[in-house]
Amino acid sequence: MSTTDTTGRTAAAEGDGPAGTAGGRRGLLHGLPWLVWRRHRALLRTALLVTVAGCAAFAYQRIGVQDFLHTHGTAPGLDGRLVTSFQSKYGAMFESDIALMQGLPVLIGIFLGAPLVAGEQEHGTVKLVTTQSVSRSRWIAATLGLPLAVAVLCTTLLSAVFTWLWTPAHALIATGDWLAGGPFDSTGPVPVAMTLLLTSCGIALGMLIKRVVPAMAATAVLAMVGSVLWAEQIRPRLGTLRSVSYPYDSDNGPRLPFDAVRMDDWVSTADGKLYGFGTCVHSDAAEACRAKLGIVNRVTQYFDYGQLAGMQWRGAALLLALTAVVLAFVVWRTQRRPL
Repeated sequence: MSTTDTTGRTAAAEGDGPAGTAGGRRGLLHGLPWLVWRRHRALLRTALLVTVAGCAAFAYQRIGVQDFLHTHGTAPGLDGRLVTSFQSKYGAMFESDIALMQGLPVLIGIFLGAPLVAGEQEHGTVKLVTTQSVSRSRWIAATLGLPLAVAVLCTTLLSAVFTWLWTPAHALIATGDWLAGGPFDSTGPVPVAMTLLLTSCGIALGMLIKRVVPAMAATAVLAMVGSVLWAEQIRPRLGTLRSVSYPYDSDNGPRLPFDAVRMDDWVSTADGKLYGFGTCVHSDAAEACRAKLGIVNRVTQYFDYGQLAGMQWRGAALLLALTAVVLAFVVWRTQRRPL
């Protein structure tokens, strides 16, 4: 019969096991990291396999997308034929890819983060840990370090390959709305930072609730509330809006870059004072109303595609700062409070 202690050795492993062999051979993982891997190996292996499969699928999809773009071009025309043709062929594919990339941080937070410490508390194994010679600092470092490292590796690879797939066709996907249409949260550093934050929040909630299923439910609720706050209050404020003005009575709309995201419309005076777009529209004497206020222009505010990378890195920095705060709380509570 073999037994396992917190150093990752088994009785059988004293002479032949993963932590060491009779010949002194040591694996990549040993000690506490090996124990953490053993306890969560099914989920971690699944994450690595999904990553490999996802990267292979994105790379395969890029072959077809590049062939289409090489034949038809990348800039959508005014008649919309190119967008319609691209959407009919690849629209559903990109919708599925974006949904996967957006859902990945939530799934990792629920199924990896929430049970990580809560499972140990619920089954009482954490009490065994605290009675061993291993310090709480070493235990929490190994418990958090390996799963978070795997989460970062998987999301970094998936995000990098999906960004490689999406970038050449960005103006043709999600009607070109890279901000609210999903690409902002699915490419660049955002998926990685979002995964770290939700996983850390899942760990903290699990530590406080001490039950796996309620902790998973709480993480799911937090993710939903957080996604609304992120979309409505934070994401549109990560960059500075650009403006274009044109005469109020002009028959032509604003000439925006084809890959810009239109955010808001106003009316303005000659010196740039803004009024709401509906100002004077419903007045019986609309022209007299506009003349009284001095309204002579229409103004459209937008984000240019060139702002995307800067906005994503600012958002990722904010998410990583919140992650650091949550992890500091987890470490503090591990050392100062009963587990």
